[in-house]
Amino acid sequence: MINRYKTKKIYVGDVPVGGDAAIPVQSMTYSKTRDIDATVEQIKRLHFAGCDIVRVAVPDYEDARALKAIKEQISLPLVADIHFNYRLALIASEVVDCIRINPGNIGEKSRVKEVVKACTERNIPIRIGVNSGSLEEQFDNKYGPTPKGMVESALYNIKFLEDLGFTDMKISLKASDVQRTVEAYRMLRPLVEYPFHLGVTEAGTLFHSTVKSSIALGTLLLEGIGDTMRVSITGELEEEINVARAILKDSGVAKGGVNIISCPTCGRIEANLVKAVAEVEERTKHITAPLNISVMGCVVNAIGEAKHADVAIAFGKGQGLVMRKGEIVAKLKEEFLVDRFLQEVDIAVKELD
Repeated sequence: MINRYKTKKIYVGDVPVGGDAAIPVQSMTYSKTRDIDATVEQIKRLHFAGCDIVRVAVPDYEDARALKAIKEQISLPLVADIHFNYRLALIASEVVDCIRINPGNIGEKSRVKEVVKACTERNIPIRIGVNSGSLEEQFDNKYGPTPKGMVESALYNIKFLEDLGFTDMKISLKASDVQRTVEAYRMLRPLVEYPFHLGVTEAGTLFHSTVKSSIALGTLLLEGIGDTMRVSITGELEEEINVARAILKDSGVAKGGVNIISCPTCGRIEANLVKAVAEVEERTKHITAPLNISVMGCVVNAIGEAKHADVAIAFGKGQGLVMRKGEIVAKLKEEFLVDRFLQEVDIAVKELD
């Protein structure tokens, strides 16, 4: 069992972050925010994919002015991502559910103070987003883009907000590589009570981001660190959600959904296992109940795996077995196995309701 660090619970819209809340998955649109229709369309895609919180870039005034119309058409909590121009945060604070600022580029502390005042008046949280590539000059000069530099920046800005009486915040410490990301979060976690937003920044394509994020975020989650997360991918929006959900499930942090066990391809396989697993994955992706299912290409490991699976297939030459909890329920020709297997999966899901 994973023992999560106890953190302060805040709310981004109606979504709790920290404390005993489930870990929400976040993503970010890539449209120009001023393009209201395109941005709303992307947010709705993310919502359908299972996203909990969405962030949009606000680089100029036209984008900031579009936030109101966007907010009126969506149901996900909306976060404004602000860099350089603090006045954009003041405009956004009138509409959105959270403001993300990067202390390394927002400028003078008087500007941050204005943002804090606006968020206090409207009761919305702030995410302090520290990136290794854009630390404030004093920390970059002293420590460089290191975990220590990131943590010192975070502590400095946390104290600044606390001195203003503001405590509704969450913290992120992102680098573009696994080691610095993990070390920074580990270093800061015992020192503050605020919830952490996990992520590896600029993580790359689907393949590279999946590997980096699985190692970094999975490591932290297994250590009880993390209260919300984003998997940053150069690619389609839905993939960020799919990978994040898989990391949460396979790390054991989130319960629910189908866990597919399938054997590696080898010379013993007696069926088109790749096709069968792809079909099973597609036809079970809607299931939210916690279910272990096994699709095995030969009998060598299938029987042993079936003992631990709720439903299983063991392919043989031209035929195979369908099993429930290790017990054989059907012996059929190969072409009928997947459909019968999925019938048993449906029965197992109903039994869990």
